[in-house]
Amino acid sequence: MESCQEGVVLAVKAFPGAKRNAIREENDFLKVYVTQIPEKGKANEAIRKQIAKFLNLRTSQVELLHGETSSQKKFLLRQVSIEEVLTKIVHETRRLE
Repeated sequence: MESCQEGVVLAVKAFPGAKRNAIREENDFLKVYVTQIPEKGKANEAIRKQIAKFLNLRTSQVELLHGETSSQKKFLLRQVSIEEVLTKIVHETRRLE
């Protein structure tokens, strides 16, 4: 995760075609599992929506920057700070335990 002028760049490892939607925290990135198969960008859109929901952001605040066809992706989270994102990740992770 790194700060930028527009917000935060978040590294994600994508797992499309999973049995259920889920997000798990790893050291420097999130593992995002979605049931949507990787077809014509549908899994990327499902991942974007899952991240927005997990971090309590609007979907318009989450934009795929890199990794359209890769499992390693980077998303721009607009109008938030690293501190806000970290707080939300910790809060959500504890809530899901």
